Amino acid sequence: MVYKRVRKSCQHKRDQESFEQYHQALKNAQEADTKGLINLFYFDESSFSQQPGVPYAWQQKGVRLRIPSVNNQRINVLGFVNRDNDLFYYPVLGSVTGDEVIRVFEDFAEQMQDSKYSTGDRYTLVVVDNASIHTCKKFREKRDDWLIEKKLIVRYLPTYSPELNLIEILWDKVKYEWLNIMKVMDFDEFQKELKRVFDMFGQEYMISFV
Repeated sequence: MVYKRVRKSCQHKRDQESFEQYHQALKNAQEADTKGLINLFYFDESSFSQQPGVPYAWQQKGVRLRIPSVNNQRINVLGFVNRDNDLFYYPVLGSVTGDEVIRVFEDFAEQMQDSKYSTGDRYTLVVVDNASIHTCKKFREKRDDWLIEKKLIVRYLPTYSPELNLIEILWDKVKYEWLNIMKVMDFDEFQKELKRVFDMFGQEYMISFV
């Protein structure tokens, strides 16, 4: 036996055939990315707060570990990551709207045009899930513009398939391993700690994506 976090799963809800087909297509895209034919990025949002996500831990008998009770303000982070540990992230205080998602995609697309990723006729493929802010009418209309003007392709994951989105690994690492919530006592310090972790991703913090 090993003591670890129990994970929720939606595998029983998904279409397994669609999942397998997309999984193979994603492998092909990864190969193209490795050869420098395309840029492959994974996009998602996640919420961060000072409240711990894991309320259980190994403790010595007679000793109770205590985590400070703090205000449960949250920071939403929108991010693009690739398998080389390149990260483009956008912190947002408050709710994330479709307009906010469009804004960060516009900025990301501009950066793809003005960076090492714009070599030759290389297109950028961004994998996203089916959240409503990714499938709203305004966002879908922008997809055509990004394809023509920015060489940016947006592709949706099959429903109930979060494990195909590699950025989920990053969110877990930040929340449960890298973010030191025990040393921050107010929200300003928490924002600085969160920024420190994301700024050091690819340097101090690395993930071996498969």
